[in-house]
Amino acid sequence: MIYFSQILKKKVFTEDEIEVGQLDDLVFLTETTPVITKILVKTKTGKILIPIDFLIKINHHIYIRKNYEETTLSENELYILRNLLDKQIIDISGSKIVRVNDVVLQKEKNQWYVMGVDVGILGILRRLGLSNLGEKILGILKWRLSSQFLSWGEIQPLELSRGEVRLKKEEKKLKKLRPEDLADYLEQTSLANIQKVIRLLDEKMAAKVIADLNINYQIGLFRRMLPKKAATILELIDSDEVVDILFFLSKKRRQEILNFLSSEKRKEVNYLLNFHQTGKIGDFLSLEFLATYSSKTAYEVKIQIKKETADFYSLNYVYVINDNKQLIGVFSLHELLLQDDTNFVYKFMNQNLITVYLTTPIEIALRKMIKYKLSALPVIDQDKKILGIVTFDDLSEKLYEKIFR
Repeated sequence: MIYFSQILKKKVFTEDEIEVGQLDDLVFLTETTPVITKILVKTKTGKILIPIDFLIKINHHIYIRKNYEETTLSENELYILRNLLDKQIIDISGSKIVRVNDVVLQKEKNQWYVMGVDVGILGILRRLGLSNLGEKILGILKWRLSSQFLSWGEIQPLELSRGEVRLKKEEKKLKKLRPEDLADYLEQTSLANIQKVIRLLDEKMAAKVIADLNINYQIGLFRRMLPKKAATILELIDSDEVVDILFFLSKKRRQEILNFLSSEKRKEVNYLLNFHQTGKIGDFLSLEFLATYSSKTAYEVKIQIKKETADFYSLNYVYVINDNKQLIGVFSLHELLLQDDTNFVYKFMNQNLITVYLTTPIEIALRKMIKYKLSALPVIDQDKKILGIVTFDDLSEKLYEKIFR
């Protein structure tokens, strides 16, 4: 057994000691037992793919036959470095999402296989060439560091380059994942893959996952889904969120789905859809909000508040964004004051966000505020980027004017 990090960038020679280049990647076949099929070698003039059949041995260097041939990538083949290493995977046995820090290879009967992955800190140290130093330091501290190995059967790889997620129906442990985690994971792949995963889940879990997806994926799913199946899922989602989804569908498609909803649900949804004619959130957008990064400390946020909100009428919440400016969390000033100055935002922010869009009806936004006891809501676009906020005071006042003017 060897680790991929141990052979990456090793020099590649022919059997007669002629240097070809260095190992740049390995190619494996995405099957139940992923077999290594090719090696990618970086030469002075470019990169070449060589069938694994020409591999002689791997030790201090890598040796291949002198009469080697070049080939190309085939269907259902992926690279280890480009498609698996550093990618998120689902740990099915542990029902959580983890990161691949190294890949374990095994030779059996003259054939190389991907046996599993290392998701522990030792995998990172090994890639940095610091595993021995790390073990010595931890030895002094009397801490033991070991690889966190997951066999291939225990994981579900996310194949980003091909946009394929291969799932087996017996992988029922997916249900143990938090819906929001599974939704975040699936958003990194294609709509077709999301459909495959949704089909494996029971209706209750599927509804929770869909409710946490980006609006673009929600719309795509319900455009493809049979109306009866779509209605079954939407029965389990809050009516205000159902309206957000149906509003972006064609009138014909929307009505087809509505026809399969229960009479009570259909009546409520139709009632809320009517409010799309009375006013939109975009009309009451406020730019008096504060956004900060999840990597900042509580102390840094307090300094930011002093610098950036002196002219604000009020400030009830601080919104958290990632490096792509996407909204990922929120916390109140009370929560901030309870934190030690050195505590990082990502440790205490609330990730269960309640949001609205520019096209969301006022009535629906107010229902969300009342339901979740919020004084303001962030308004996001379809890429989860915050555009501004709307406050309870502004919306309730405008709605009052429309009703009683």
